[in-house]
Formats: sequence, C-alpha cells, structure tokens
Amino acid sequence: MFVIIGFVTVIGCVLGGYLMVGGHMSVLYQPAEFIIIFGAAIGSFFVGNPKSVIASTAKCFGTLFKGSPHTKKTYLDLMTMLYQIFRLAKTKGDLALESHVEKPDESPIFTAYPSFSKDHHALAFLCDYLRLLTLGTNNANEVETIIDAEIEAHHHELTHVSGAITNIADGTPALGIVAAVLGVIHTMGSISEPPEVLGHLIGGALVGTFAGVLIAYGFVGPIGRSLDITYAAETDYYKSIRTAILAHMQGYAPQVSVEFARKVLPPHVRPSFQEVEEAISNAGSEPSAS
Repeated sequence: MFVIIGFVTVIGCVLGGYLMVGGHMSVLYQPAEFIIIFGAAIGSFFVGNPKSVIASTAKCFGTLFKGSPHTKKTYLDLMTMLYQIFRLAKTKGDLALESHVEKPDESPIFTAYPSFSKDHHALAFLCDYLRLLTLGTNNANEVETIIDAEIEAHHHELTHVSGAITNIADGTPALGIVAAVLGVIHTMGSISEPPEVLGHLIGGALVGTFAGVLIAYGFVGPIGRSLDITYAAETDYYKSIRTAILAHMQGYAPQVSVEFARKVLPPHVRPSFQEVEEAISNAGSEPSAS
C-alpha cells in the first residue's frame, strides 16, 4: 500500500508542479529517449548479473508490495513455538524432537503456527539445527559459527537482488545524459531549422536527463532500499531463532531461551515480556514427542 502511495505521490507532485508553471505534457512524450534509457538499463542489468539474480529479481516485486511478513504477531507465534520445542526437549530429552524435525509437516507443534510452518526456508533452518541436537551435538560455539555462516550466506544472496536494482538506479542518471547527448547531436544536425523547431528538439533532448534522474531517484533507488529493509527483517528473524537455539544448547530454561530470542529483535516488532508470557500460558497442553 505505501509503495503505491509513494509512487503516486512522486508522479503527482512532479507532473503537477510541471503543469502549475504552464508546462506542456506533450513535450515530455519522447519515446526515443525512453527506449535509450530503459533499453540500456535493462541490457546492462543482464550483462552485470548472473542468471540466478536475474530470476530472483523478476520475483522480488511481490516482496516489494507485500513488505516483510515478520510482524509482532508472527514473532509471538515464533516465541511460543520455540518455547514448546525447548520444553519438550528439556522434559523428554533432545531425542524427543526427532519425529518433529524429520516430518515437520506432521508435527503438532509446527503446524499449530502457520505463520512459521508455511515459511519453508525458516522451517528447514530450524529443523536442521534441531536435528543436530538429536544427533548429539552439544558444542554451542561450533554451532554458533555454522549458524552465523549460513545466515550470512542467505543474507548475501538476498542482497545480490537489491544490490542489482540499486546499481540500475546508480547508472540511470548517466544513461539519461547519454539520451540527452544523442538528442543534442540530433539537434545540431538540424541547426538550420527555425527556432520553434530547434526549441522542440532541445526540449526533447533534455527530457532524457529529466527521465534518467526521475527514474533513478524517484523509483528504482527507493525500490532497492525497500528490498534491503525487507531482507534485513528476514535476517533478524533467523538471528532470533539462532539466539534461542544457542541459549537452549547452553542449558538455559525454555523461558529464558525464548527471552534471549525476544531481546535481540528490533523494537518495532519486539513483543513485550508480558505478551510473550501470556502467549506461552495460552499455548495449550504439554506437547508430545509424536
């Protein structure tokens, strides 16, 4: 919603201000300038990025309009689910988690929290490390190193997409200048024409510079920034899970492990201690090992 509002505001204010000073919309319609700018931008994007980034970029616009799925409510679900997992492990041993991590789609704990279980990457992430616990892994420092490396790799892969879009934003003003220079060259070839014709040609050439700057700073740059923020929010989600796992491995009580996970969250999505307490109290009966 805010993305659409932002784009409408950019277009409305720029074109509205132009019309207020008596500008003519027909002058801004310069298809050749737009072909030069957009064509060169798309071509450079294909040259500068591997196939995986190109494919991911084509899918990122859904993420752009939806924003981060991780809200205070989803974090409350995460905290409650982690509490139930750790309580089961504390009362019946880490081996009791085996049936849950081997068949997460059938786990009564995971399926009770759709906001988590439908996130297949997060579900696989948690199950992989819980599986290590069932196999007897008990060195929290070694596991921490592995988790940090995995989170960093995942975040790096995501930022390839936002970085590719930001690179387009960085290059678009220069491509606008290219279009403007070509327009000036065309104008110089028509130097014998009357002033009204030359004025139209010069105006058309300047549209290239205008369009390049507007596209870069009004649209493409903010898209890259918005994706950066969304991807950072996803990384925060995994860091919260990481903190809880490591606290559990170090022998803390389930409620303490969950509290550690809560404290590393950004303030705007962090549920209060009382909210987590209430969610845990309302979670239901003792989870079973099957």
